Amino acid sequence: MVDTHAHLVHTDFDEDRGEAIRRARAAGVSGIINVGFDIASSRRAVEQAERYPGVFAAVGIHPHDAATWCDDSSRELEKLAVKISVVALGETGLDYHYEFSTRLEQMTVFRAHVRMARVTGLPLIIHNREADDDTLQILQDEADGEVEGVFHCFTSDRVFAHRCLDVGFYLGFTGIVTFTKSSELREIVSGVPMERLLIETDCPYLSPQGSRGQRNEPSRVVEVARTIAEVRSSSVEEVKEVTTGNALRLFPKMQPKESHLP
Repeated sequence: MVDTHAHLVHTDFDEDRGEAIRRARAAGVSGIINVGFDIASSRRAVEQAERYPGVFAAVGIHPHDAATWCDDSSRELEKLAVKISVVALGETGLDYHYEFSTRLEQMTVFRAHVRMARVTGLPLIIHNREADDDTLQILQDEADGEVEGVFHCFTSDRVFAHRCLDVGFYLGFTGIVTFTKSSELREIVSGVPMERLLIETDCPYLSPQGSRGQRNEPSRVVEVARTIAEVRSSSVEEVKEVTTGNALRLFPKMQPKESHLP
């Protein structure tokens, strides 16, 4: 399996990051994308990817931190994006639920990331919350069909899922799909083409149902795979195999690496 969205950069892992990675390996996780959310965490993502085999980096500015964007941010991301361990740009996008940064600030930074993705050829990891129309509009304006990526932690409705698929993006599902009250989301999962599904933890957040209230970690991505297998009447092994292939196709810089996690 590949955990396509983890925040090992978070301070919650400072005491046992290496152990969490080893637990992931024992659970069958062959790769982890360690996602930055501002310049400092993006630097840490690169440093940790260089330290831990099987861990890869994504660099970007989360919409919550869009207000921090400046010319130096853009230059720093450009430098980080060319690192061999960096497989994606993000997480970036729009969040109209909290609006810790203004909508204009978020849109400006998201547009900059999409343009950078066109130049670098890196896929995007998109955060979208209550901003469906604007998120897709910016993609259409700036990507011109030349950018791939994933809508991570997908929680929108079935109509938006199809709109994302129509523009060639993948959908990433987290432990939310395991929650008792997520029946609508599970129905969406059942109808998404398998070749467009990705699994992720978004750790240290969103622990699956059986672990809610605890810190999440990459090893628990297997719970997401199990739930997807159940709702699709598939085998867990098939979900693992297909979603791993999807991850390697969307993030080609992840391969080839021999043994992934230590």
